[in-house]
Amino acid sequence: MLRVISVVIAVIFGGSAGAQTSNLRSLETLQIGREWVSVGRLILNYGVGFCTATLISNDLILTAAHCLYDPDTGRKYELEGFEFQAGWRNGRAESYRRIRAAAAHPKYLLANKSDVNRLKYDVALLRLDTPIRKSNIPPVAMSELPKPGDSVGVVSYARGRVNAPSIQDTCVVQSEYSGVLVMTCSVDYGASGSPVLVSSNGQPQITGVVSAMAEMNGRLVSLGTSLRSTVPDILPLMAPKTEFSSVNQRRDTGAKFGSVAKRKAAPLETE
Repeated sequence: MLRVISVVIAVIFGGSAGAQTSNLRSLETLQIGREWVSVGRLILNYGVGFCTATLISNDLILTAAHCLYDPDTGRKYELEGFEFQAGWRNGRAESYRRIRAAAAHPKYLLANKSDVNRLKYDVALLRLDTPIRKSNIPPVAMSELPKPGDSVGVVSYARGRVNAPSIQDTCVVQSEYSGVLVMTCSVDYGASGSPVLVSSNGQPQITGVVSAMAEMNGRLVSLGTSLRSTVPDILPLMAPKTEFSSVNQRRDTGAKFGSVAKRKAAPLETE
């Protein structure tokens, strides 16, 4: 059973928190980061902070639900102050979009930061003001849930690396508890909403989003929220209906993280 001793929600607002030793690689040039331009910075409340978000349809992005709220007051931010910066690096993005609608999972509760039941619903969808229809910024397809022991990857922006994304493609799912993935991936402030990625036929697909850093049994871990049991509950709140491609159209990236191709989704564990 997962016992979260302490949880630090990984939105960049300042403060301090340790991150795991990792093999993060910077994607600071377009040449080496071209395959990841669908991941971008989500600017919050006119620049008070940011999260990481991923394009999953031409007008829909995916991030953590807690990114929508002021951590001090608990109030929802005004969407006028949000901006998605796809593929942001070194002062420019491949595409800029404002946000016209957003919805967190209907069971998400901001209170009780260390509650695992809160983390399992920490997912939000945001609709862009206009679609992104650039062939070099393809939506990332969603995938099945990985199993404990599988390798996954995370592409994120965070404190100390705000001007370019970084990738860690050799972290491991340690366990899965009621829809919460416990991973060895290294995260820090700003990594909230980062895509947890697996490989299907050599192409990256998103299986979850980073929700928090945690300390478990004296070791730092990262926590991710599964999409399989959450996104279908949010989609009805995001009119009009969104169509998703079942096949990711990006080129083969040769990603090293674990494959879930042809695997049936594992049943969720409960207490």
